[in-house]
Amino acid sequence: MSDVTLILQAIERGEKKTSEELIPLVYDELRRLAAVRLTTEPAGQTLQPTALVHEAWMRLIGGQTQTWENRVHFFAAAAEAMRRIMIERARRKSRIKHGGGQERVNIEMINIAGALPDEKVLLVDEALEHLEKEDPETAQIVKLRFFGGLNNDEIAKITGKNGRSIRRQWDYAKVRLFKFMQST
Repeated sequence: MSDVTLILQAIERGEKKTSEELIPLVYDELRRLAAVRLTTEPAGQTLQPTALVHEAWMRLIGGQTQTWENRVHFFAAAAEAMRRIMIERARRKSRIKHGGGQERVNIEMINIAGALPDEKVLLVDEALEHLEKEDPETAQIVKLRFFGGLNNDEIAKITGKNGRSIRRQWDYAKVRLFKFMQST
């Protein structure tokens, strides 16, 4: 069992100081994930990896008692927190700058894990919400890849699956997201 898993279990038992022990173990990995994701953002964006990690950390640890089963569960929750932060940011910018209008996106013309303007991030998020209702496991892979910045091999390592399965689920997710985005 990893140190992260042991500390997460201690946090679940209500030991207060353990969250202070967790941050040094996961901070570098969280910052790397945030940096990878933010490097695909368009030039001129103002959100920095450190700010994204700190905001995600506050959502993960601050206020409410959280429980995580293991390292995988924790990093999945961190990717979800980062996703929500980026979606909220994109919605806020879209409301302010663009009047909230959205445009159709041909998913074949974009790299879904690449740079997307804020409006397109919102469209991908809406499609992801529909995918999550159909196939939560595949939606989790999209979150880890698109919002967490992980590649297929990293996702396979975190989830305990093999790389081919992750690639197949990623390909399936792209098709499902594309079909949804075409219909809107």
